[in-house]
Amino acid sequence: MALSATMALSASVQAQQTPAIRPAAPAQAGIHKIKHVIVIMQENRTFDSYFGTFPGADGIPPGVCVPDPFHGGCVKPFVDHHDANKGGPHANAAFKADVDGGKMDGFVAQAELKCKPGSACPTDVMGHHVASDIPNYWAYAKNFVLNEHMFESVNSWSLPSHMYEVSAWSANCATKNPASCVGTVMPNNRTSARPRPFAWTDLTFLLHKNSVSWGYYLDHGAQPAQPGGVPTIWNVLPGFVDVHQDGQDGNVQPLANFFTQAQNGTLPSVSWISPNSKDSEHPAALVSTGQAYVTRIINAVMNSSDWNSSAIFLSWDDWGGFYDHVNPLPHQVDTQGYGIRVPGIVISPFAKKGFIDPNVYSFDSYLRFIEDDFLGGARIDPSTDGRPDPRPDVRENLAGNLVADFNFTQAPRPPMILNPCPPTTLIPTPKPGCNGPAHLSTKGWGDT
Repeated sequence: MALSATMALSASVQAQQTPAIRPAAPAQAGIHKIKHVIVIMQENRTFDSYFGTFPGADGIPPGVCVPDPFHGGCVKPFVDHHDANKGGPHANAAFKADVDGGKMDGFVAQAELKCKPGSACPTDVMGHHVASDIPNYWAYAKNFVLNEHMFESVNSWSLPSHMYEVSAWSANCATKNPASCVGTVMPNNRTSARPRPFAWTDLTFLLHKNSVSWGYYLDHGAQPAQPGGVPTIWNVLPGFVDVHQDGQDGNVQPLANFFTQAQNGTLPSVSWISPNSKDSEHPAALVSTGQAYVTRIINAVMNSSDWNSSAIFLSWDDWGGFYDHVNPLPHQVDTQGYGIRVPGIVISPFAKKGFIDPNVYSFDSYLRFIEDDFLGGARIDPSTDGRPDPRPDVRENLAGNLVADFNFTQAPRPPMILNPCPPTTLIPTPKPGCNGPAHLSTKGWGDT
């Protein structure tokens, strides 16, 4: 009996740790009502840090107290109203330590790694914001769809995460031949000496091949040409060889163009939007500034004639060292992912109202939705895309299907225009304008 029980337990654990393969499935009828997909990727927040107290969601459980080796004892989750946060380490080594084999108890210790003996060494990784701090984000979650099990695609930091956002892989390549690429969670960035080191295939190869329009929009342009622009670690698409070979470099453009296109009703089929440091919410950037920036982008889409055919996917690229209680290990699809849980929100006139989606997703799900909508279900697949690379799997076929968040039979829902700078409980009180239009000097914000 004991042996049988042990074998049953072993089988149960193995089943939990082995991800279920999600076979490719036909797109939900009505998906083609979406003519414009907009992916907004912010920086460095966990689900628990923003939605840990959201009613009905898989939020912070009672009794949590994470070990504090520097001070002794442990730290409980606490409400943190500060507009600027510190966070903690968030590369692959920190992922392993934070997750700690599924215990989810390494966050404080990692944040204290550089503490000097005798110092106060305060950390805020156990802090979380509440509805009154980020009312717009909660309003989107309450009125549209909140993905409570969205995971970063890769168990590492921003650079590989943004690679996954557009290509479903992260690698280093010896040459411009995609066959020379080797998968890694800690890839090398592009430099002036190596401006296009990413030789594997990204989604734009398929979009261009099938005459699907796309735009990759950079808040204030790109660094280093624009000192206030998007850092290269969040601006990966210009580093892909195929973008240059296809003559599509011009689709990488300033964010100001997105607002003009929204105002004119000429948004491309696919848009990716990357923030500059000030607007990113990456610690220590202000939460209020990031929320205002995102709200203005969403307002621009909602004020556009393209609204009735749009789907906006909003997420945050990695966990930033902040606490989250959900163990990502049972959901791993391969050695490079998934990472720690992050917030995900789906906003569309066809999005279900007030739906908390319990399904498991990653940024690969955004690619899957785009492929199902515009490419007839074609995938970035070395066996079919005509540009073989040695990626170990077709991530989109392993990703959750976001059509579950839509009701394409409902009448298109009206826009929900929000004040980019609502009253909040953030401290100190955000400045008028939340460092918004005056800082960015961008047309078409759609302020109210």
